[in-house]
Amino acid sequence: MKRLWFIIISVLLFAAWSAAQNGPEALSPEEMVRASQIYFDRCSGCHGATRKGATGPSLEPEQFTVKGPEYLKAVIWGGLPGGMPDWGRQGVLTDEDIALMTSYLQSPVEAPPQLSFGDIQETWKLIKAPEDRPATPQTEREWQDYIGVILRDVGKVAILDGDSKDLITILDTGFATHILRSSKSGRYFMAIGRDGKASLIDLWPQVPEVVAEVRPCLDARSIESSKYEGFEDSLAIVGCYWPSHFVVLDGLTLEPIKVVSTVSYAKGVGERIDEARVAAIVASEFFPEWIVNIKEAGQTWLVDYSSVMEPGRPLKITMIDTELYLHDGGWAMGRYFIVAANAVNKLIVIDTKTRQVAAEIEAGTRPHPGRGANWVHPELGPLWATGNIGSPEMTVVAVDPENYPENAWQVVERIEMPYTGTLFIKTHPKSPWVISDFTVSPNPEGAASLCAIDKESLEVNSCWQVPGAAEVNARMVHTEFNKAGTEFWVSAWAPLDKQSFIVVYDAQTLEEKTRISGEWAITPTGKFNVYNTANDIY
Repeated sequence: MKRLWFIIISVLLFAAWSAAQNGPEALSPEEMVRASQIYFDRCSGCHGATRKGATGPSLEPEQFTVKGPEYLKAVIWGGLPGGMPDWGRQGVLTDEDIALMTSYLQSPVEAPPQLSFGDIQETWKLIKAPEDRPATPQTEREWQDYIGVILRDVGKVAILDGDSKDLITILDTGFATHILRSSKSGRYFMAIGRDGKASLIDLWPQVPEVVAEVRPCLDARSIESSKYEGFEDSLAIVGCYWPSHFVVLDGLTLEPIKVVSTVSYAKGVGERIDEARVAAIVASEFFPEWIVNIKEAGQTWLVDYSSVMEPGRPLKITMIDTELYLHDGGWAMGRYFIVAANAVNKLIVIDTKTRQVAAEIEAGTRPHPGRGANWVHPELGPLWATGNIGSPEMTVVAVDPENYPENAWQVVERIEMPYTGTLFIKTHPKSPWVISDFTVSPNPEGAASLCAIDKESLEVNSCWQVPGAAEVNARMVHTEFNKAGTEFWVSAWAPLDKQSFIVVYDAQTLEEKTRISGEWAITPTGKFNVYNTANDIY
């Protein structure tokens, strides 16, 4: 028997070696375009535009000289427990797509293009000038309770009435829109597509409309407005995954003002990082600055925008060495920004009042908080939590060093969850629950499930597989509460050829209240309530 296993393993290793020596089949120009698009859409976020790796491992061709094409096909089809999605099992990629990507990943890495400031300027389009926009809201609807729904795979955003659930309008935005951010006043939604296109949406007309757009990047995830007193809504910033830079824009027109390279050195003392991508950006309310996280460099930049409109367009940048592979994060107590360094399984706490690192906290495997969740515990005081992609755990941290110093920046509970693959958790001050999804769980049952955690007991209260989700191969993703905190919405994100829907739950009883669907509901993912987003309620 041992001899038989030795022969089988030897044959497999020889096949892998032989395939590596022969190399992949050369792709035609048409196949290369198709493969590059799939890579951009499904892979580059974790593995980088140049395939050098970040949250996910390097995908450079030399990584596969021993493992070979069959290994690649198996991983692309079935995923891995640490967070690699099962693209084949979900039906997102066909067998033909998987074979194409197997050849593509064994092919030489193409150098991605760059953008000049002039290139960015040429993409700017002012559709309606500020002076031509309404001076007061023109709708009788409660516009602060609008919920923007990202229709990911068609590059659109739907605006719904959070009260009536009416579909108000659908707007063209960037491809695979990643987030919506509210301006300080809440009047504007800013959308950023993964293709780098930014859109400014005015919510005050009777029907919301896109009033400006620009494409500062070829690949992007983050956008934010200015929020410091005296600068409300006046400026905006877009952070790019590629090229490695951020761009300051006029907040009311999106006209480009200044581009700043983020090419850097790892934590200021390590190797040069040419693909230093901009991850989460938030706006300080203590100073006129943005907190800009430089992913591969392991640095947080405090970007002072107070003089950027003066001659010479000066920006003052304070660089703080934090940790490698910063990703997403959110506010705690309106003062502390907590960002996940998810390749090293840490949370980094930035005190935006003292402008210093307040703490480093060990999280689970690949923490992915989204914005995280805030609540006040009757004994432990203010808490903040994150889910984790690679481990079945919700990490709960105490965040009040002034009134609860004995627990500050300590993990007070590691709540055991039934699945890995959490992308987002969310709560609201009016709800007793923290809601968790498991969007990238390799377990199909987990991907179609939700869990509610009791904010007082810090235990899982209940978990349920959403009826009808598995039947359309949908993954439940991204909880959002309405303004009043009486209900929450969760997307059932199905493939393009299946019918997606949104489930609305009672925020107290967890009972399903209604479902929102229709031909327009194509791959809904993130949902953003105007009031909650403008006021950082999560």
